[in-house]
Amino acid sequence: MCYQEKRSIVSAISTVLIFTFYSIYIYQTYLKGNLTYSHDYEFWGSVILILIPVMILANIVIYIIFSIINKITTNENIPSISDELDKIIELKSTRNSHYTFMFGMLLSMATLTFGLPPMAMFIALTCSMMFACIIGDVSQLYFIRRGV
Repeated sequence: MCYQEKRSIVSAISTVLIFTFYSIYIYQTYLKGNLTYSHDYEFWGSVILILIPVMILANIVIYIIFSIINKITTNENIPSISDELDKIIELKSTRNSHYTFMFGMLLSMATLTFGLPPMAMFIALTCSMMFACIIGDVSQLYFIRRGV
């Protein structure tokens, strides 16, 4: 398995774990009664705005740890040069990720159309962010194995 395949797998797994732990933390905080604003836009806005830097920082730390472990176990250097194939694969996976997010965005707006509370829209929006990241990583893995 090449470095890019391993990195895609680690990225998909880390995205799922980070989002799961963050969701559990928010849910437990909500159950404790500290956050009683189920319809409060400020609360849901802060949930999303805090999720983004948490995911970025956690992914950076996970990539550093992955690179160190990969270097120790395989004695393989991180590829410093990316060719045209790598760029095409990255562009196609980014396209799939953006399509997934836009579909999730439309679904989150549809929740308001069907009369669901605003909380459902924000939950659908955060879930679409997570699914978009996962689809991007999985499609990158697929394109690497397929060879575009």
